[in-house]
Amino acid sequence: MKKTITGSLLALASVFLIYGCTQTGVKSYPNTSFKGVVEDGSKETFLKVADATVWLIPAKDIAAMGKTPIEVKADSPNDEPLEDSLAANRGRYLNARTNAKGEFSFADVPGGKYFVYVEPATSKYLPGGSKSRKALGTDELGAAPMLIKISGNVPPNATYIGSTACIECHEDQKHFTKTLHRLGMTVIGKPSKLQDHSRFPEFNKGLDKLMAGTKFWFYGFDPKRGFDKYLIATKAPADASSISFTATFFKDADGKLKFRAENARDPKDPARVYTVDMTYGGGLYKQRYLVRVGANLFPFVQFNQNGDDSFADRTRKPWRDYHADWFFNEQTKKLIDPPQGKSFDKECASCHYAGYTLVKNAKGDYIAGSANDRNGEMDIDGDGKPNELNLGCETCHGPGSVHDKAKEIDMPATIVSPNKLSAERADVLCGQCHSRPQGNLNNDQPVNKDNKMMLPGTSRNKFLKEYTTRADGANTDFWADGLHSKGHHQPYSDLIKAKKYRNGTQLVACFDCHDPHGNGKSLHQLKRDPKTSEVCTSCHENRKDIKEHLADKSKCKVDPAKIACSDCHNAKTAQTGAGFGKGMIGKDGKNYWVNDISSHVYDVPRKDNKGVKGVAPGAAMPIPYTNSCGAACHDTKNL
Repeated sequence: MKKTITGSLLALASVFLIYGCTQTGVKSYPNTSFKGVVEDGSKETFLKVADATVWLIPAKDIAAMGKTPIEVKADSPNDEPLEDSLAANRGRYLNARTNAKGEFSFADVPGGKYFVYVEPATSKYLPGGSKSRKALGTDELGAAPMLIKISGNVPPNATYIGSTACIECHEDQKHFTKTLHRLGMTVIGKPSKLQDHSRFPEFNKGLDKLMAGTKFWFYGFDPKRGFDKYLIATKAPADASSISFTATFFKDADGKLKFRAENARDPKDPARVYTVDMTYGGGLYKQRYLVRVGANLFPFVQFNQNGDDSFADRTRKPWRDYHADWFFNEQTKKLIDPPQGKSFDKECASCHYAGYTLVKNAKGDYIAGSANDRNGEMDIDGDGKPNELNLGCETCHGPGSVHDKAKEIDMPATIVSPNKLSAERADVLCGQCHSRPQGNLNNDQPVNKDNKMMLPGTSRNKFLKEYTTRADGANTDFWADGLHSKGHHQPYSDLIKAKKYRNGTQLVACFDCHDPHGNGKSLHQLKRDPKTSEVCTSCHENRKDIKEHLADKSKCKVDPAKIACSDCHNAKTAQTGAGFGKGMIGKDGKNYWVNDISSHVYDVPRKDNKGVKGVAPGAAMPIPYTNSCGAACHDTKNL
């Protein structure tokens, strides 16, 4: 269903733009005429795209939308900048149709800035185009003929073929195997041929400790907590009566990692031994361990790479409980197997497996499946063929069977090229998992009624309508200001509220900063080093003089050489591992901690934020209370 808007301020803004409105101090743009061509593919292999409609969407309309509070819901009137503006102004915006040669022309375009947006005639191609993300002035539009590249779409009959088949042709992208998207799920001792851990020398720092033999005591059960209801220690607590059970990890004679669960409350309760099949994470901040119980996997125990036993906060120690309550029943005081409905297959795997599927067998087990690949990590569905258990090429480009068999000239039209999509469609491709919606399984997996993930190129509105039952995180996943994420894996939740997502200059896509293929040297797949300001000034060229910017905006006295843009604009509001240690000390002697997940709102959170001022350090939203920032502005003494 198309979203419609009537009588909006957006429509009014476009009237002023089209008929001319010049303000003092505002650049004046000339009227112009221009022409161009729409095609798919690369410089070498392409087809002209006929019967597509090229729209000129006034930049002022998008800027006006950016000043309205975003409505996070299906059929929102303002959460897809270009598509919502077009829905509101179809009868008013200038447009031209391409001929059989893909050519289009505009005879008289009023002076101003526009986003050039292509709407294909059929589902063979996807909307947006390579000129849709940056607003162009009429002086630029008229300077030379325009070439617009648009993305193909995966045909309905396309199926998954696995990343090995993709890399055989696209060998230049083989370094994709070094990204965290490819390394998240690793069979213990047997990384697949699609996994290269060389960038992460401490990937298995936690696993190595378990393989060497580690015993955990689970005690101090607190039913009010979330996934970490138990305190966990590698030494027996002083109060033996507080212990519920122990788990002893060991490398068995068969070479496999296992652990023995023993009931500390009832010695007659038989011990249970489980095999640990895979690690879950490990490249950055934390690692969990996937335990085999019958047909399913369950996560158990979290290792925090930056944790320290001296930290009083239980969430920042080296080891943290992760759903040990699934292995012990506090009411019966007995060891138990985890509930089938809480398996990794059903609760988590959709955002990790390439080509995710889910079926329920006669025993009530949820069995997940994914793309078959001869170099895959493990045969997860029991069909005798290895599966790709991490994100693959087809996660972002769509199932590739038709593309693989097509003639070279037809190949571009049978696969999705995210860099040719509008920013809003490119962003939701990442955002479906880098946010916290709930899907049709009534959990955090954003799947439709057929338990499938959305395909690349899907609009945000279709995603929200068909793949979610809750559009984003709950109130508890955000800080008291309702803006900044408190939970991890929510950068998209932040981004859609940011000025970078809705503005009249450039609509940012995730891959503007991150390289999903892993070409960059940053472990976060950033194209540039996040410890330097180049990661921002490569676009914000007018901010290259950091000292001048600091003096102008914040009266900051910190040596510019010691900080980067991200220190202020990407406050680490969320925590996934142990964080980065202690920040400044408050009046009460309590510490403000430095978290490990950056906000993607890109604002500078203030000390008077309702989630900060007057809030105890342990409960306050973490803004930059580091020693370097505190020396100038963020002094905790006045809070």
